[in-house]
Amino acid sequence: MAAQSSSTQQLLRYSVKLIFAEEELSAGLKLNSPSQTALQLEVQLGDEDADVTVTDADGVCVFKCLVSRDTEYCRVGKQSLLITVGYNSALILFKSQSEYSTFSDALKKCHNKNKEGSVFSQRTDEASALQYFQFYGYLSQQQNMMQDFVRTATYHRAILQNDVDFVDKVVLDVGCGSGILSFFAVQAGARKVYAVEASTVAKHAELLVRSNNLSDKIVVLSGKIEEISLPENVDVVISEPMGYMLFNERMLETYLHSKKWLKTRGMMFPTFSDIHLAPFSDEQLYMEHFSRANFWYQECFYGVNLSSLRTAAVDEYFRQPIVDTFDTRILMAQTVKYTVNFLEAAEEDLHRVEIPFVFQMTHSGLIHGLAFWFDVAFVGSLVTVWLSTAPTEPLTHWYQVRCLLQTPLFVKEGESLSGKVLLVANKRQSYDIHIVAMVDETGIKSSNILDLKNPVFR
Repeated sequence: MAAQSSSTQQLLRYSVKLIFAEEELSAGLKLNSPSQTALQLEVQLGDEDADVTVTDADGVCVFKCLVSRDTEYCRVGKQSLLITVGYNSALILFKSQSEYSTFSDALKKCHNKNKEGSVFSQRTDEASALQYFQFYGYLSQQQNMMQDFVRTATYHRAILQNDVDFVDKVVLDVGCGSGILSFFAVQAGARKVYAVEASTVAKHAELLVRSNNLSDKIVVLSGKIEEISLPENVDVVISEPMGYMLFNERMLETYLHSKKWLKTRGMMFPTFSDIHLAPFSDEQLYMEHFSRANFWYQECFYGVNLSSLRTAAVDEYFRQPIVDTFDTRILMAQTVKYTVNFLEAAEEDLHRVEIPFVFQMTHSGLIHGLAFWFDVAFVGSLVTVWLSTAPTEPLTHWYQVRCLLQTPLFVKEGESLSGKVLLVANKRQSYDIHIVAMVDETGIKSSNILDLKNPVFR
């Protein structure tokens, strides 16, 4: 074995034998005959992955793959390694256990370096990520989203009615889930679709691709877009990255990160989003929140006085945004709009989002909080298609979100309410929502800090 190094990469060489294996659905792995002559394996260690190439005595490449933290490989016996790429596997037999060990250690170092350096890992708590990907790994959750007619039909219409943007193009589907958007892209004429999915539902997406005879069109890549590599740049990026109140789950940042694979003047579906907010009056909702804390008023709960915790309970309940829908007659002013242009925005722009507002009151009464919803636009060459979660539109699985003020504000018709909403990203894949509002004519203020990660579903 010889080793060479440079400032950025290290080259390792080994003498090996190779056995190819083919996966059969009923029989598992079927091993073919091993190579009769020694082959040369070269490993080019990069910052985030390892380029593995096996050549014969004439220098002809017989096996090549890129090993990243998401590549499946395992030890077999004392000095062999099984690498699986897609539906093909190769068993690499080393001359000695020591050579296997140096090769394996090199891959582990590359794997750990990739994990530590991942943008996703840096911004996300490991426990939060585990829960997140487990949730989206369930087919029942995929079904819930797919059965949202407004969501699925709008994506289908946006892609198919702009087929000129997909014909013979290379497409990246970020967080593909079941792969439904990838299938839409192929229906619109895409030449190749790279469907990236980090949860275990990726295996189900692969099965759908195979059973629909589209393996030559759709390539499912298991992993995070921040950590995987694509073999080429793409013409179009498609995704469904919106969470409650648009920003929850912080997948918008993943969507923006995917632009590193987008060609110059490439397209993004969706293209931009508008988040809308307006003050509302809802005495019943406000009292419901207070009454939830009445449990802690009890002075003799099985002989225990709970009343000392009521204030803490009220604070906790008012930190919860409410996910539901409502009659627009509770709104007390015209909405204020904040736009995120996905083609222009950077990931860092979403770490701290500040939305100033000034509302002119159209009604007199008590303001109990602010209501939020969003629209996204798919700007194609032929038509622009909108997906709206507004309370005036058919209901979606995003509903609307309302954030209560702890102290309501009294306003008169014609007065103005000014302030700001500040969303600060956290490592739990969500945001802390800071709201400050003031009635300009009286100077009376109210505020609240809410945890978007912990909403209440009404």
